[in-house]
Amino acid sequence: MPAGALDALPAAARARVVALTADVLPAVVRLPPALRRVAEFAPARRARLGTGAITAALADDEFRERVATQVGARASGGPGSPDDAAERAALAWLLRPEGWDDVLGAAVVELAEREGTARREEAEAARLRQRLEQSEQTLREVRAAHRVQVDELKAEVATLRRKLGEARAGDRGAREEADAAIRAADRVRAEAEVASAAADKEVRRLRAQVERVEAELSAGRRTARAERDEGTLRARMLLDTVIEAAGGLQRELALPPVSGAPADRLEQELAEKGAPAEASTAVPGGATPVMLEQYLALPRARLLVDGYNVSKTAWPESSLEAQRTRLLTALAPVVARTGAETTVVFDAASSATRPVVRVPRGVKVLFSPEGVIADDVLRDLVAAEPRGRMVVVVSSDRAVATDVSRAGARAVASEALLALLAR
Repeated sequence: MPAGALDALPAAARARVVALTADVLPAVVRLPPALRRVAEFAPARRARLGTGAITAALADDEFRERVATQVGARASGGPGSPDDAAERAALAWLLRPEGWDDVLGAAVVELAEREGTARREEAEAARLRQRLEQSEQTLREVRAAHRVQVDELKAEVATLRRKLGEARAGDRGAREEADAAIRAADRVRAEAEVASAAADKEVRRLRAQVERVEAELSAGRRTARAERDEGTLRARMLLDTVIEAAGGLQRELALPPVSGAPADRLEQELAEKGAPAEASTAVPGGATPVMLEQYLALPRARLLVDGYNVSKTAWPESSLEAQRTRLLTALAPVVARTGAETTVVFDAASSATRPVVRVPRGVKVLFSPEGVIADDVLRDLVAAEPRGRMVVVVSSDRAVATDVSRAGARAVASEALLALLAR
């Protein structure tokens, strides 16, 4: 380190050099003119007010040596003896004994470390002060928020108190109204009891009147039944006479027997077209197997069967071909026994061709045309029949049953036909 490099010393060492110089300044001989006035100050004022002049004068080695002589005279030990690093550095720089460079370097390092520690402590203190300020600011904000909440709660309490007063006043009014309603209810109850007694009396009178009317109605029913039996007997005799007259007229005119049916032409057209349809949704029918057989036993009865609707109800796991075969085979005995004119209509909507089937005697088989479902074919066949003929349509499709019934046919569920086939 250069001998006059006072500025190279740490700040603490420079300050201590200035302080030591200021203490001995009056005793130093041949003071520079700039320090003569400073030497007249008190020791504390010398170091504070004469720092610049002292620092500039110490750049002169001769002046430094004269100062070192006075400082050495006052020092109690060598430059390495003091405990303070700044003191050691200042004495080593001023006195410059043997090995003073090493002492000064060690003191400077210690001071540098101390200053670094001090700076870190100052930085930590600054950070803590900042956190403290933030905490105080947060505390102030929380207190302000609490004051706002307290004000709001006070306002809410005041509102609740006001509402409580209003509720109490309303409660008193409601109690008065309830008391008035109870008194009115008591009056209504008394009036109702009087009205109930009058109503009971009227009910007993009307019950007696009803008994008299029922007796008169029973007598009228017996009279009407006798008259109806007499009318039925007359009508039966007239019907027998008409039937015998019609038979005699047929024999007299030698009329040939009638063959065919009104729907033959429509069936022929549909058979020539072929084609498709969809499965219908089954619905329960109202006819029993016995009723169905009675229908089919009537003269010139007509039986129309929704083929797949019946077969899928009976054998849903079988193929369509097996279903057709089993249905037609089972129909043959019933048709032979009843003599009903029978047509079975199958859907073929998903196919442009008609499968080949073995048709039993007395049974006709139709496949609906392409683009037309079997339900519509059944409706057309029923519409072609004259009103009054016994036409029976077997299908569990609710829409089909409704339409054919409206057209004058008898709708029978598939289950009824299956039960008749199983007998």
